[in-house]
Amino acid sequence: MASSAPATEPRRDPPGNATRAGLSTPVPPRGSGRRRRGRARMALNLTAMIDVVFLLLIYFMVATEFKLGEEVYRLDLPPRQPAAQLRDPFELDEEPLRIEVASTGYARGAYSLRIEGPYRQPASFEELFEFLRQRQITEHTVGGLFEPDHPMVIVPTRTTRWEHVIDAFNALARAQYTNVTFAKPR
Repeated sequence: MASSAPATEPRRDPPGNATRAGLSTPVPPRGSGRRRRGRARMALNLTAMIDVVFLLLIYFMVATEFKLGEEVYRLDLPPRQPAAQLRDPFELDEEPLRIEVASTGYARGAYSLRIEGPYRQPASFEELFEFLRQRQITEHTVGGLFEPDHPMVIVPTRTTRWEHVIDAFNALARAQYTNVTFAKPR
């Protein structure tokens, strides 16, 4: 059989039908060879994993007990004390006790003290100490008004000498009050 191409020109076959060195076996196109020799695709079989998830779900649904009303309530009870020292546990904190200190002159004993509230007013720092000590709530006193950490505020005037303020602070410290603060001078 005669070929349609002239004898002097080499024979050209369309891509995909090319032959190797004159052999009659066709050579596959360039791009298709890479696809066939590429990595094998990994496939994850999810059927077994889904079965395990459902089995775990059923196990936890059967093994768990859902009960209403099983709750833990925290209850803080006060420590037991003798009947004479019991206080109302629901009593609100009172306002701070304000002690006003004013200097009335330049002498060491020239000062005046005033405690806000319906209390007997002390004339000296020693009387202030006795007042605070007798009204402190301790194991040994009955009918005290103030706990050792009750807020105490020392309020000086603008003309109060520093030594009088320190004497008031010392009276509070000797009476063993721990929450003492200073207010701005009035």
